[in-house]
Amino acid sequence: MKKLLPYLRPYLVFTIIAPLFMLLEVWMDILSPMYMSSIINDGVAAGDTQHILYTSVKMVAVAVAGVIGGVGNMYFSTKAGYGFAKELRAAVYRKIQSFSFANIDQFKTGSLVTRTTNDIAQIQNAFTTCIRMLVRAPFLCIGGVIAILAISPRLSLVVLAAMPVMGLIVFFMMKYAFPMFKRVQDKLDNVNVVMQENLAGIRVIKAFGRSEYEKKRFNAANDELANTSMRAMRLMSLGFPLISLVMNITMIMMYWFGGMFVFDGAMRAGDIMAFSNYITQILMALTQSSFMLLFVSRAQVSFARVNEVLNTALDITDGPDASATVEKGSVEFRNVSFRYPGDSADILTDISFSAAPGETVAILGSTGAGKSTLVNLIPRLYDANGGQVLVDGRDVRDYTLDHLRAGIGMALQESVLFTGSIEENLHWGDENAPEEFVRQAAQVAQAAPFVEGMEEGYNTMLGQRGVNLSGGQKQRLCIARALIKRPKILILDDSTSAVDLATEAKIQAGLRELMGHLTVFIIAQRISSVRDADKILVLDGGRIVDIGKHDELIRRCEIYREIAQSQLGKEAV
Repeated sequence: MKKLLPYLRPYLVFTIIAPLFMLLEVWMDILSPMYMSSIINDGVAAGDTQHILYTSVKMVAVAVAGVIGGVGNMYFSTKAGYGFAKELRAAVYRKIQSFSFANIDQFKTGSLVTRTTNDIAQIQNAFTTCIRMLVRAPFLCIGGVIAILAISPRLSLVVLAAMPVMGLIVFFMMKYAFPMFKRVQDKLDNVNVVMQENLAGIRVIKAFGRSEYEKKRFNAANDELANTSMRAMRLMSLGFPLISLVMNITMIMMYWFGGMFVFDGAMRAGDIMAFSNYITQILMALTQSSFMLLFVSRAQVSFARVNEVLNTALDITDGPDASATVEKGSVEFRNVSFRYPGDSADILTDISFSAAPGETVAILGSTGAGKSTLVNLIPRLYDANGGQVLVDGRDVRDYTLDHLRAGIGMALQESVLFTGSIEENLHWGDENAPEEFVRQAAQVAQAAPFVEGMEEGYNTMLGQRGVNLSGGQKQRLCIARALIKRPKILILDDSTSAVDLATEAKIQAGLRELMGHLTVFIIAQRISSVRDADKILVLDGGRIVDIGKHDELIRRCEIYREIAQSQLGKEAV
């Protein structure tokens, strides 16, 4: 509970007020059978119409007060519950946003979605239920027990004997329910992961005719969830009928012995009616307690999963110098090594080179050589395991993440656009960028021709992930977005792979006009994309095998020469 207090604090007043209203409702519930008993014993039996009328008015007042208590509790508990869930959800979202790539790799994306939505909903439901039942159930039970003891201590033994039996049933339900609910949430994760992958790759699935395979995959995950949920529900379906059976036996015994007491003159008819109401209240309170405990049991599983996200140690945090900003954009790697968490082998080994402002550094190599990993170390999407990555002569770990990344623009391998207009997507680079600069960046990235040819132009709405654009169009918009950021360091990670050669040449020509002050990193598969770079890094097996200009590498680097010959032909090389 301590860990929840920071998220509950803004709604603490509502959390305190709600149980007070519930106390009012409970008090009225306890008073009501007393008045009913009085009407029968002292009004109906004695033929006292005035007493019946007077007591009935009091019963109506009690009922109205009870309604006020119930409505007040519902209003404030709901307000506290939704507010608390909102704060907790926002905290989880902020935490996920602060994750490095390595942190994100610890969780599946579908699992993070489930934890942010379904798990927090479970916690919210348990919290709202507890605000109501933590007061209602015990006070109603205690008040009811006191009332039946006052009416007939002997008849009360029937109820007191039933209470431990119900307690045992609830105990065993709790004991077996907790691990069951944990498995249900894990299976729900699997369904969400499969569903998310399916939706993200729907075009690939259809193109390869794998719809039936994916249906089987989803059905398998869905069946596992259904079967696990059914096992949990079988446990519930066994427990609650047992509780109901105990309640019914208790009521039968109460009426049996109560009737005998009435015949013997030890109790009056009104007492039996009041006793019956109090027993119903006590047994309902115990049943509600069992429901509450099951809610709490399920919420415990969910809270553990949410807490796992909140307690994940960030492996990349702000550096100590909050004032440092990227001024020039020079980059240097000094004996850098890197391996992914959990891997035994290095992806990058002993990487050393430098890039001055205004230089263009191209990185070439086979698939899996570590090209993207290398540039991901500059904005600290990952941290190097050995050596140093320096920007403007300062270790990147000394910058705050915001200041470091503010000086770096990236167009990544995957062209990610968001639902909204083209204008809004471009302004992701800089919300306050002047309109003319946005248009200039779009022109340099060769996005302006196709955007301005659209009916709505820059106000054209994009579908999710830019579904209504081609791959090349998305890449050009991503390059423009990176330029609008006005970075000191520009990283283009295979960001023209879907663009035709003529358009790529125009993009490179436009970039050259800006490269006078930018440090540019280009990862590409085409020799045509890198041949004009000031430096070309040739990577193989996570190591730099050579650095130089195009002509130099053609002469002395066999790997580079083979790549060039495969693309340009031996005669051209």
